[in-house]
Amino acid sequence: MQETLPISDWLDSIAGEYLDSFVKEGGTSVKFAIAADESLPELHRELEAQAVGRGYLFAQVDAAAVRIHMPQDLFFRIAQQVNWRRLARGVIIRLAEEQGYGTEGLIPSDEDNIYSAIAESNGLETQTVFRSLQPDIQDRVSKDRRMARDFRAAMSHLCRLENTRPGQEYTGQSLLDWLTGRNSRIGNLRPFAIHTPINRTTARHFMESALYWFSIAEYAGTVLLLDNSRVTLPVNPRDGWRYYTKAMVMDHYELLRELVDNADRLPGTLLVVTSNLAFLDQDTRSRGFGMYPALMTRVMNEVHDKNLINPVASLIRIS
Repeated sequence: MQETLPISDWLDSIAGEYLDSFVKEGGTSVKFAIAADESLPELHRELEAQAVGRGYLFAQVDAAAVRIHMPQDLFFRIAQQVNWRRLARGVIIRLAEEQGYGTEGLIPSDEDNIYSAIAESNGLETQTVFRSLQPDIQDRVSKDRRMARDFRAAMSHLCRLENTRPGQEYTGQSLLDWLTGRNSRIGNLRPFAIHTPINRTTARHFMESALYWFSIAEYAGTVLLLDNSRVTLPVNPRDGWRYYTKAMVMDHYELLRELVDNADRLPGTLLVVTSNLAFLDQDTRSRGFGMYPALMTRVMNEVHDKNLINPVASLIRIS
């Protein structure tokens, strides 16, 4: 019986079944891809190429560098890979298009004042464009309950602060620092009426909000890659990278179980968890998913074809 799939075959199936339609239309899928340690870098590179080539936001989190068992650290690492100001400019351009403004040739990544750029393209004053878009920012961002209250407040402020004039200091840095975990002091956000810290309890709500924001701002959706191969190490190699105790491994598997169970709350997202062969150890005394049956029973394939392997199964072995 065939037990593994080549990387290219699996990625072709993922692209055809998910990235080209299902995820782009707002669907969500969680996949576990298991490969030998030496094959994981190639798998990661190819998955990124597939995602970026189709207009997705791609974010990667490595358990060797990030406390992958902590929800807030997972969110912060993803947030650090996002250009939040570019996303805000993308939303502004989209709202301007919907109002009938000409936006041809405008690029969200440009550093110029996006309101001025829209105004110049339409022969108007900057403040005229700014004022006309504020009701839409209020209705489409500030009041969108598909995002957590403080998250949508932050996004609204980021959109408004893109009207910073030449020579004027940009005052949204504290928002960016809060989102990325560089400065978690909530007191810095009082001018923005934001009162919620991003911590273990609240991180999931911010994650759900961010994934929704990515899809409406600019991207076709989001591809998240979590490499948890580091958590299966039974002995600390003391090589300068993170080591996980059994309690930490259990917390991580609990987090994965929550992501699987709540996949429908991660809009427009393909979540791929990659790991090494040790992850498949079903012994309850191991560091594999057998130590946490609640996760193992959710992702292991209970039905097998005698001759073929299902390329879109929840868990797949990559050759």
